Parts: sequence; C-alpha cells; structure tokens
Amino acid sequence: MSGDTITHEVPPTVVPTAGKRDTPFTASRAARELGLKRSEFDLAVSLGRIRTLPDEGGGGRRVARAEIERLRTQQGFPEALRERVMTVGTGDAARIMEVSGARFTRLARLGLLVPVAFYLNRYRAVVWLYLAGDVRDFAAGPENASLLKRPLPEGLRDQLDAGVDLRARNWRGRQLGFLLRQAADDPWERAAAVASLLDPLQVSEIVGDPYERAQLNRLRPRPPAHGAPGSPAAHLAERITTAQDADEIDWLRADLARAVEEARTHRPAPRPAPRHTQRTPVHAPHPWPTGTPGQPEHPERPDHLGHHDHQNHHGHQNRRDHQNRHGHQGRHDRLRRSERPARSEPSPRTGHRDRSHGLLGRLFRRGA
Repeated sequence: MSGDTITHEVPPTVVPTAGKRDTPFTASRAARELGLKRSEFDLAVSLGRIRTLPDEGGGGRRVARAEIERLRTQQGFPEALRERVMTVGTGDAARIMEVSGARFTRLARLGLLVPVAFYLNRYRAVVWLYLAGDVRDFAAGPENASLLKRPLPEGLRDQLDAGVDLRARNWRGRQLGFLLRQAADDPWERAAAVASLLDPLQVSEIVGDPYERAQLNRLRPRPPAHGAPGSPAAHLAERITTAQDADEIDWLRADLARAVEEARTHRPAPRPAPRHTQRTPVHAPHPWPTGTPGQPEHPERPDHLGHHDHQNHHGHQNRRDHQNRHGHQGRHDRLRRSERPARSEPSPRTGHRDRSHGLLGRLFRRGA
C-alpha cells in the first residue's frame, strides 16, 4: 500500500448571518407569509392589526419578522386575522343586518355606518365597502333595534329628503385616522396626511413657504388609483378623496396649520444649499480706480495717470500713428504697381516687320 493518503476537505457549513434574519419583510412578502390578499393586508395595516416599520430606503412600509411570528402564534390564525379585515358591500351588509338594501343605504347615508373602502365598478358607480365586524356590531346593539325594524324618525327622514350623504365624508375621516396612526413618529408625515385631504389651492393658502409645500408633497400619501389619470373615473375618485363641505374644509385647514407649525418647530423643511458665486476674480484689480475724491467714477480719458504713464501712453500712440501712416503709404505704392499694364509680347507680324527693317538697314549700311 502506498504511503500517500488522499484526503478530502469538507467545506464549512454556511450559517445565515444575523443581519439576514433581522431584515424585515416587504409588504408583498409579508402578505404571502400571513396568507392574506394584498388588499386585506393593507386594510389590516390601516386598522392597526399589523404593526409596520418605515423603510429607510424609501420603499414603503415593512413588517418585522418578529411581528409575523407574533401573528402566527395567535389563536385561530389565519382565519381569525382574515375575519377581522373582512369587508362587505351593501347587499351582504343588508343580509347580515336582516334589512333591505334600501334601508341599509339610508342608514349609511345618515352616517350611522362608516365605510372603510370604496371602488368604482365598470359603470363608474361607487361601491362602498364596510367592515363585516362593524355591521354585526351595529345589528347586535339594542339601541339600534328601532332603526332596523321601525320607520325612521322624522328628523332623519328630513335629512334624507334634503339629500344628505355622509358616506364620502365619513370615509375621509376614517382614512385620516389611518394615516395619522401610521405617521405617529414624524410631524411632517402627520401634516402631509392632513394635506392629502385638501385641494392643493387650500394647502398653498395655508403653507406659504414653497419648500415646506414641497416637503408635504413628497410625504403626501397617494390614494389608490382609480382609472387612468385624467379619466372620468379618476376625477370621481379625486372628488371622493378631497374635502368638499365648508365646515370640513375649515376644520382641516386649521388642523393643517397647527400640524405644520409643530413640524416646523420639530425640524425645518429641507432647503437647497446656498450657491456662492463670484463674478470677478479676487485678485483682479479694477481697470480704473473708482471713488477717488475729485475724479469721475468712470473717466473718459486717463487723466489720472502719472507723468511717466502719460508719456508712455503718448509714445505708444505716436508709434502706432507712424506705423499706420507708413503702412498706408506702402499699401498705396503696391496698389499702384499692381495697376500698371504688364509688358505685352510682340505679335508675330510686328516681330516680322522689325526683323525686316533690321535686315535692310544692315544691307544699306553694308552697301554704303
């Protein structure tokens, strides 16, 4: 047997770091871990059934792993949690209360039942949703028995005849409570929650500083989208989510002014850093000294120069004049030379005549 032994190194077991185990879940992941639909999860967060943490990276709310474990250990999970966030429409709510749909609608318009959510159907009709637990509690209350079985009192009938409908306003009030609960740690987020229910013109009248308005817009919670931007459905949803009644607007304006003042005291709104720009170099001297007593601020000629500088100035001027005169004269002479006609070559006939005269002259001279 050979003395060489072959050994295989066993790789170390990978142990997850504590940082990974402590990383909170995103909203979508937390909904899957709890066996909830995303709409059910969002409503549970709004109702305070699920505690969330702010995301430091700006990606929305997150859920700690310890919170997921706490909910899982509750009795009846997950059916009990899903029951607490169950919503019903008008038809199902009427069946729970054992009344007609018309009577339930009248009670909701009077504000006796507060909707928790809404959506627009394909006909752009508003469908209000109510917590099933709230409907059951209202039906079980002995003080409400007369409202379920007997004709409504005359005062309530007068309000209905006048067209009162408090469903949208009550939804806004409940929505504001949800937003303030989630923004309990930041005064600017609380102010932005109040501003989200007001028209932007109302906000600009209360908050005059543009940087504070920008801070509110950045933190302003966005309601769920209903239809494409600018569509009739989007305009209808915007009307529902914006305060309409005069007393409601006044109350929200006062609340916004108080919230902004508190946020301003807690932490000023962020502003851009001042830009320090310098138009002229620090060490560049001014071409002419200004502010000298007895001298004009902008002299037309250098009368303030010294005697030496004055002579240099005139010396340079004389040399430039001399160069200019001689330069002009030289260019003039070159122009005259260029305008002289060039010496033409003798034509063939003229050249023959000249040659003939030269030959006869030599003969005459030779004969003489």
